[in-house]
Amino acid sequence: MTTAKSNTQVQAVDINQIQAIGEFGVAELMAMKESIAKKLTVPQFNLFMYQMNRMGLDPSLGHGVPILYGQDVNIRVEYEGLHSLAQKSNGYNNVHRQVVCENETEDFEATTNEEGVITKISHKIRFPRGKVVGSYAIAKREGKQDIIVLCDKAEFEKYAKKNPSFWKLEDGSFDPDMCKKHAATRAVKEQYDIAQTVGDNMIALNSTSEGDQAIEPTRRDITAEANAAAEAEKVSPPQEVEQPTDETSEVDRLKEEMKDKYKQLGITTKEAKAEHMEKHCKIKGDGPTLAEIKAYLKIMDLHIAEKQAQDDELPE
Repeated sequence: MTTAKSNTQVQAVDINQIQAIGEFGVAELMAMKESIAKKLTVPQFNLFMYQMNRMGLDPSLGHGVPILYGQDVNIRVEYEGLHSLAQKSNGYNNVHRQVVCENETEDFEATTNEEGVITKISHKIRFPRGKVVGSYAIAKREGKQDIIVLCDKAEFEKYAKKNPSFWKLEDGSFDPDMCKKHAATRAVKEQYDIAQTVGDNMIALNSTSEGDQAIEPTRRDITAEANAAAEAEKVSPPQEVEQPTDETSEVDRLKEEMKDKYKQLGITTKEAKAEHMEKHCKIKGDGPTLAEIKAYLKIMDLHIAEKQAQDDELPE
């Protein structure tokens, strides 16, 4: 009993240390702390969330994850976060990304200028496409030359060696989504003025990691708010932000999205899928509602981001 009471007291102290940042609610902050930031202390987590909010990024959307190096907290800004920053840049004009498959190589051509810079891509998609052998991305910006990045499977192999379950599908072929995202990340970084934004925030983040008070978000006691949120979770029906015109078809679409995310997490068996969903999806009825599935997909996104962050910590 003494141990349980002590743990409760410690948990209450930790909750009080969580700071209100931007539009993030108590439940969201606590969920993110326990999913993508388990290794961080609460003060480190507060700083991470402050910098994400300062950049206009949302970890719950997969925009970024924290990576702990000694006492320093770095942020890995994912492609979704970089693209979000790019969309806010002056002259944003879309990012096109695509994979090249083995049955399309004869209909693929990259034109370069005298400096060897790729200026044009000619690509004809054929079905069946075959396995992925490369990818490319075109980052467009008004008043600027298109930035075109081309990657081949040798580059993918470098990353797949560190975490094959993240980069490859069950049949051993490369995951098209990962290959497209890899090329698009490089193109976005080169085309838009976001590398400096991210770099400046990394400096600000680490300058406060030893308790520096240069950045001090407003503190508040959120114990009562957290308890209220917990009670509301028990008695309130799920709140849906969007009401689809055809809920059944929307549920079917989201279930297909779940299948894709299971692959990214390396969860392949029915038993493992059921166990993961039972643990992370709070179902109040006989089956998951649309809102419950959407909440579960957000948790899966956080786990995918955490998995990729762990992948980056592995040695080359």
